[in-house]
Amino acid sequence: MTTTILYAERPPTRVAATATGEDLWLSAAELAAATAWSLGADGLRRGDRLLRIPHGRERELVEDGRVNLGALARLLEQPVIRDDTHAVWSIGEAAPARRAALQSLSAPDFTLPDLEGRPHVFSQYLGRKVFLVSWASW
Repeated sequence: MTTTILYAERPPTRVAATATGEDLWLSAAELAAATAWSLGADGLRRGDRLLRIPHGRERELVEDGRVNLGALARLLEQPVIRDDTHAVWSIGEAAPARRAALQSLSAPDFTLPDLEGRPHVFSQYLGRKVFLVSWASW
């Protein structure tokens, strides 16, 4: 079955996968294409990060060269939302990373135009009170 995976900042990726309840099994090549996680002899790797598969959980995560993306997300404390009707799985940012960002109390820097179109960079107002007004039609 073809499934669309939305993973972090990566573009949506359509992969051949098998969904069984909370588990989504896909080949190591499909996992790498969708998430940038690669399967190696020492565990799963994404960039400089190495995730060793916990003892006793090997078959939950990896079996016959396939990787369970649902189990990986649970291990990494990533929220998963899936739409079985449309075969779409969205895996969000890990809970520890979200907690760290919230605890820092630092807003991300961004640039917005004023009513005359002049750009204003949020970091230019460091130490000053800022009142933002936003609106959305939905």
